Amino acid sequence: MSEELEVERGDIRDNGRRPPRAVVGSHRIEEEMFGHVFDGKIVGRIWEFVRPYRRQLVISVVMVLIFTGTQLAIPLIIRNAIDKGIVADAAGVSALRWSIMLFSLTIALNFGASWVQESVVGKAAENVLFDIRTAMFGHLQDVSLGFMDKTEVGRLMSRLQGDVNSMQEFLETSVLSVGDVVLLFGIIASMLWLDWKLGLLTLCVLPVLFLVRVIWLPRAREAFMAAHVANSVTNGALAEAIHGVRTVQGMDRQQVNFTLYDDKATATLNAHRTASKYAQVMVPIVDSLTGIAMAVVVVIGGSMVVGARVDLGVMVAFLFYIQRFFDPIRSLTMQYSVMQRAMASGQRLIDVLDVPVDIKDAPDAVELDHNMDGTVEFRDVTFGYTPTSPVLKGVSFKANLGETIALIGPTGSGKSSAMSLLKRFYDVQGGQILVGGHDVRNVTQMSLGREIAMVLQEPFLFSGTLMENIRYNKTDATEDEVIDAARAVGAHDFIMALPDGYQTMMGERGGTLSLGQRQLVSFARALVADARILVLDEATASIDSYTEMLIQKALKTLLTGRTGIVIAHRLATIRDADCIVVLKEGEVLEQGNHDQLMARGGLYAQLYSVNYASFDDLPAGSVEMTVSQSSKT
Repeated sequence: MSEELEVERGDIRDNGRRPPRAVVGSHRIEEEMFGHVFDGKIVGRIWEFVRPYRRQLVISVVMVLIFTGTQLAIPLIIRNAIDKGIVADAAGVSALRWSIMLFSLTIALNFGASWVQESVVGKAAENVLFDIRTAMFGHLQDVSLGFMDKTEVGRLMSRLQGDVNSMQEFLETSVLSVGDVVLLFGIIASMLWLDWKLGLLTLCVLPVLFLVRVIWLPRAREAFMAAHVANSVTNGALAEAIHGVRTVQGMDRQQVNFTLYDDKATATLNAHRTASKYAQVMVPIVDSLTGIAMAVVVVIGGSMVVGARVDLGVMVAFLFYIQRFFDPIRSLTMQYSVMQRAMASGQRLIDVLDVPVDIKDAPDAVELDHNMDGTVEFRDVTFGYTPTSPVLKGVSFKANLGETIALIGPTGSGKSSAMSLLKRFYDVQGGQILVGGHDVRNVTQMSLGREIAMVLQEPFLFSGTLMENIRYNKTDATEDEVIDAARAVGAHDFIMALPDGYQTMMGERGGTLSLGQRQLVSFARALVADARILVLDEATASIDSYTEMLIQKALKTLLTGRTGIVIAHRLATIRDADCIVVLKEGEVLEQGNHDQLMARGGLYAQLYSVNYASFDDLPAGSVEMTVSQSSKT
């Protein structure tokens, strides 16, 4: 059993190429590829997006029916031309001329209906897809961060792209399936009307086809699912390797990862070969059955023509119908799988669209005035990502306009969680958070976001120019305002040293800039936003001393006339704060300015006195010991 598990994980050595326990990428895919053939709930939800284009849908169905009617009419016109037109008299010539005119008109209708149907249904499907993608993007902008914390970005991208494309395939083929069903029954009815005996004889091949399909479908479904899973796992490994390329190269894992990825790629190739085999096997089977049916008509129908029991035109019409008879069956078989995939994709799309938006504006929410006093107050705030495990317990502190308050404490003490609550990424479970005297739950999220600017430890720069990144939160900022902000925070000089200055295009996440440069750009972005409250979450935690010096200068400019809340590990960075709040396991241990805390001789004073740079430098267990000693004093 254990050996099977290791082989499955790709951990066994293979002639020394693979080190034991080496893995790359994920090994499981949890999402279903196929759903029910028809799910009324899913179709009903998708219909909400289709309803605005129902006129185009009706036009498409009508055109499909006209197209199908012309296909059914062509063999009958040929039959009439043979039986009545190939006669050496005036009536025969007239019948032949009428047949030619009717055939030409039918061909023209066939082409016109097909062109209109393809154009209309294609445009309608694209519009529906656009609306679905727009709705999903808009919804994902509003869902709580709790959902984002638990959901893989790759899976969301798959739903926005792959699942939406499956719905496009379904929308386009569902209209065609109406024509296929009508064509199938129309051919059967036409053959039985022309000669019911010959028609029944031709239909004898159908049980064989259905038997083959019953045997083929479950095996094909399993093969298609295996190919889907293998493809997902391989793509996941590829994406992981690309995102982690720096670590891969830094640890010299290229050859090992290539070997492991080669195993996954080979498994994917084999799975797709098997799926392709099952996908292609139906074509020769259907073609063979078509040949058998035509042979039956030629042999038996030919003898009936010789015996004058059936007209030659009827036998020729039969041959035309048999050629088309298996096309709708083959098409409907493939559309069956398309519909199954669409139901599964539709369910996943609905799952995203139905993710509840936990953070909403109250019906009577007010706009925060830009000229508010800028105070920030936490009143006995309690919060936990799960209600039974609070990360903040009765936290209270206040910062007035122009003051800077610092939150410090060990990792996991709730500092960043407090700032997420201030920005209202989550709602408190107890107590209140006030901004400008208003409970954040009673103000609009737009005005709250406008008046609170955040600078994070890992600054995120978007694709686009530096100019666009700096004015990201205030798109109407002038070029002079952007340059002034960059000068103020010390970013102007390095920006002008770039090849295109402020018009330099940023790569993914601004990877062409150093971490310190990206941080300075994020400071400039915060300054341009002109928010009354500035939150700095570990903004100087991962940069060198020189860059930190530049950023400290930038901070003085940023915090002038603003309420500042600084989260920091390094004690030296927050010495000048108006108030320092020391957090431990979600509770306020002590608070006051540097001199006050030093005078008390508590945890902060003891750590500062022994020259610890930050809480994270403490040996394990020393915080608890220091807290105990502090409480005794």
